[in-house]
Amino acid sequence: MKEITYAQAICEALDEEMERDENIVLLGEDISFIGGNFKTSVGLLEKYGDMRVKDTPISEAGFVGMGVGMALTGLRPVIELMFSDFLLVAADQVINQAAKIRYMSGGQVNVPMVIRAPIGAGRSSAAQHSQSMQAMVSQFPGLIVVVPSTAQEAKGLLKTAIRDNNPVLFFEHKMEYNKKFLVDDVVEPIPFGKANVVREGKDITIVATSSLVMKSQEAAEKLEKEGISVEVIDLRTIVPLDIDTVVESVKKTGKLIVADEAHERCGVGAEIGFQIMEKAFYYLDAPVGRVNTPNVPLPFSPALEFPIIPSVDRIYKKVVEMVK
Repeated sequence: MKEITYAQAICEALDEEMERDENIVLLGEDISFIGGNFKTSVGLLEKYGDMRVKDTPISEAGFVGMGVGMALTGLRPVIELMFSDFLLVAADQVINQAAKIRYMSGGQVNVPMVIRAPIGAGRSSAAQHSQSMQAMVSQFPGLIVVVPSTAQEAKGLLKTAIRDNNPVLFFEHKMEYNKKFLVDDVVEPIPFGKANVVREGKDITIVATSSLVMKSQEAAEKLEKEGISVEVIDLRTIVPLDIDTVVESVKKTGKLIVADEAHERCGVGAEIGFQIMEKAFYYLDAPVGRVNTPNVPLPFSPALEFPIIPSVDRIYKKVVEMVK
């Protein structure tokens, strides 16, 4: 194994896949000469040239639409958005074009493209650059939605995303890019729709996405010292959703918390909670709990921003509230 940053893991996945398949091209703002806004494509321009690593104008609707066209004609574009908030600028291309073309053509064409986008608060980037859009796009059929946690997960899931013949929205947490993780020397693609039980427990289940997987593990370690055994599940993908793994865990623990940084209203927790009510209602010893960002715009001021970001402490307190 080796120790690398989350950003380096993303770059390695791109590099290894581009070397494997010459049809893979990268599009995005500032991804070539400076290596991307969060340095996830450093060195790829020099290795693969400007025909495969293309800087774009500041027009998300334009270059996402160009990516859809590339995918329809045989290429496999990987598009980087500087922030997930900018998905809204390209919403028509993503939701009405990329997500629907395979269905509307009766399966005659595929749209094998990946849209990478940073999510999450913590950099004091204010309300238009700090949102987590994963729950919103999960509502639209035709899109795969991926929320990797560690560098290992990000590398393996990105390889799978690039090889998939459907449009994939791949959300990377911006606060993880510079963190170091242990990663296998060889990382194989990780299948979609298969959650990962990263910690076994018997008193309560936490289903988490992205950076909240690590925060949930940290909270679980503290809770173990108080005699509370927490099972932590890394969801990995919201679409497809591995509800079966969650159901089996809830049958064992009787309690469930869903931790996701998107706003609480109409979020991932609401969907999982309802499905658990349908599939495992009589195993529940308490209502399903949620740890999310409150339903307010993300503040610019750190003094206002950090208290509303889902934290280890908030997860810890929610578990104690539900168990004790």
